[in-house]
Amino acid sequence: MLKTFVRTTTPILAAAKKNFPRAVSSVVTPSDTSLLNTSKYGGKYTVTLIPGDGIGQETAAAVKTIFKAANVPIEWEQLDVTGYTQEGDLLFKQSVDSLRRNKVALKGILYTPISKLGHQSFNVTLRKDLDIYASLVIVKNIKGYPTRHNNVDFAIIRENTEGEYSGLEHQSFPGVVESLKIVTKAKTERIARFAFDFALKNGRKKVTCVHKANIMKLGDGLFLNTCREVAEDYKSSGIEFNDMIVDNCSMQLVSKPQQFDVMVMPNLYGNIVSNVGAALVGGAGIIPGANIGREFALFEPGCRHVGKDIQGHNTANPTALLLSGVMMLRHLSLNDFANRINNAVYQTIQRGSAKTPDMGGTSTTTDFTLAVISNL
Repeated sequence: MLKTFVRTTTPILAAAKKNFPRAVSSVVTPSDTSLLNTSKYGGKYTVTLIPGDGIGQETAAAVKTIFKAANVPIEWEQLDVTGYTQEGDLLFKQSVDSLRRNKVALKGILYTPISKLGHQSFNVTLRKDLDIYASLVIVKNIKGYPTRHNNVDFAIIRENTEGEYSGLEHQSFPGVVESLKIVTKAKTERIARFAFDFALKNGRKKVTCVHKANIMKLGDGLFLNTCREVAEDYKSSGIEFNDMIVDNCSMQLVSKPQQFDVMVMPNLYGNIVSNVGAALVGGAGIIPGANIGREFALFEPGCRHVGKDIQGHNTANPTALLLSGVMMLRHLSLNDFANRINNAVYQTIQRGSAKTPDMGGTSTTTDFTLAVISNL
């Protein structure tokens, strides 16, 4: 059952039902009892779904279809909030309330208007109000999708709630704008520990702090020195620590990305580096991501592009949202379902039977969706 406050979209569901009639519901109970009070009724988890702008409706439809074909015990509570939705709008409030209630969300990318003064970004509001402080983006080569660099496999961890994205700007004098960058020791220590814990749990060997402390000696200096202090606590674990100035990091990423393993950085740098990372392995269409807090988890593509230019053409690559959904399933301890869908996506790409235009093919979003289902 799909709780929805919206219109339904895309012919993918009908096509999947016709070609793959085994797409029926089933019930499982995760074994991990330590999950954070996620909403679960009748053996199913209720998850907030925000398709997003641009290609969001098409990629979300692909995810729903594939999850249904895999019998994933998820009930979607879908809300069609957009980047243009004002903070005071009822749909904006419903979306935030839904995530507060369900604790877990899958979300497409929302457009944030550039020139709209006073418009609060929905993305920033969610992360700050719900303290979803850690952004995690996985940049990894996919077999069957050749790119300039091989053996790329690193994680970008970005502090989500402060830095230049604090939204503290004012015009002190006509023609003079002051924009405040906030860095605190407490939140820097929290994101640094998140990065080292991620490295430990995932068999990673090195954490790199990315900064601009040579110029911003107080703000980025605090970030760097706090990361160095946290690194001392993890020395016995054998995790290597180093740091790199952000402009040098950009050059190193495009020349020798294999040197990176786990990267931790402030908000703005993480946004830029995630885009560079996506370009290394094939583009925005294949990079998954997650945003994690103490109570809430929000999963979305790691490279934040709405794809407005291809909206409605049925040519979008749903891999990024699908793999973000796989990360969500692992968060919910639905590991068997996560592994099935993950393997089906990778097999589809490796076999090259359904390449969307961004991957050098001519297949549609529907073609890719049905190919993944056939590989489940």
